[in-house]
Amino acid sequence: MLGGGGFRVPLVYGALLGDRAEGRVTEVVLHDTDAARLAAVTRVLAEQAADVPDAPAVTATTDLDEALRGADFVFSAIRVGGLQGRADDERVALAEGVLGQETVGAGGIAYGLRTVPVAVDIARRVARLAPDAWVINFTNPAGLVTEAMSRHLGDRVVGICDSPVGLGRRVARVLGADPGRAFVDYVGLNHLGWLRGLRVEGRDELPRLLADPDLLGSFEEGRLFGPEWLRSLGAIPNEYLHYYYFNRETVRAYQEAELTRGAFLRDQQARFYDEMRRPDAPALATWDRTRAEREATYMAENRETAGAGEREAEDLSGGYEQVALALMRAVARDERTTLILNVRNRGTLSVLDGDAVIEVPCLVDANGAHPMAVDPLPDHATGLVCAVKAVERDVLTAAGTGSRAAAVRAFALHPLVDSVDVARRLVDGYRAVHPGLAYLR
Repeated sequence: MLGGGGFRVPLVYGALLGDRAEGRVTEVVLHDTDAARLAAVTRVLAEQAADVPDAPAVTATTDLDEALRGADFVFSAIRVGGLQGRADDERVALAEGVLGQETVGAGGIAYGLRTVPVAVDIARRVARLAPDAWVINFTNPAGLVTEAMSRHLGDRVVGICDSPVGLGRRVARVLGADPGRAFVDYVGLNHLGWLRGLRVEGRDELPRLLADPDLLGSFEEGRLFGPEWLRSLGAIPNEYLHYYYFNRETVRAYQEAELTRGAFLRDQQARFYDEMRRPDAPALATWDRTRAEREATYMAENRETAGAGEREAEDLSGGYEQVALALMRAVARDERTTLILNVRNRGTLSVLDGDAVIEVPCLVDANGAHPMAVDPLPDHATGLVCAVKAVERDVLTAAGTGSRAAAVRAFALHPLVDSVDVARRLVDGYRAVHPGLAYLR
């Protein structure tokens, strides 16, 4: 697990603890560049495993090659620049009046420019030290980073995200369907997708939801976007599309907030890791308390803008760790399943080339994840997907060549950045606060 000192690592380890089937994971190696964070998370994992017989053994190292050598699966969940970097991404963007969210808009581009070179180095090392390993990419921006790694690892890197899973679960729940038995027709890019159907025993139940304003307004996306807009779209957008459809309101809310999301998490997690320096601190209880606060405040500014209220209790439990476990079991044991994943397009969406990483339902088996055939996107969605994919490609060009011009183009062509001059100032602003972007010339 790369980024093994990260705050959400115990979620993944908890999923592994719950897997008792034959062929389960027996050894976990945590890697991080920060030894103190590794020590803190290792303590949490030890308490998680205290009453679990035959729990996966955990070791920790700051040596990347040592962590990778001989691995069967590599979970990549790194954060280049830490949460201070995320806070800086938000601050620089908001000063220019544009969105600074970590995966969307200017902030997502800045994060990608910092992360892609590191992710590519990891991919090259995996190819050399663990050529048979499968890489499960948690690192944001997930689609962009997965595509960067796929240029070196092919289909042996798969990106995961819990947003489509959570959306499908909420829609199934409000329709009275079993989420485990429903097929979610979901198509797009990471954090830029639409649920277009929910089939139960061959019948699409989404039209019933769209026809009922009360039912449509009874769950998070309905409250976030409003029933009228959802009926106009004829689909349920991923929550991150709120940044696109209500951009002006969201930017204003972020500018008026006492702390940006990155700054809030930076301060909150700093308190957690500081507390964990005390040998007598209850590790698991401290982590649980911090996580509950983190989840409850997720996308708080967006919900306040929309008057959406508090998150529902069922949505506070994460979910991406279960996607990772299901993916790993399908590959390792040939337990065939269907999951929404970030994989290479391979003709699934005709408007994109075969190597473009998209987020769609996939059949997963011992040979990996295979994107399923989907209907074309409507024009409005196609326009957004093509525009954002072009931006991602410019980020990859800039990261691979050091071209400042490509970086400026990435910012300028993003739908949420409205000026070439703003794009130029963003590049200069980010280079000033991130030493890791000195390569842009």
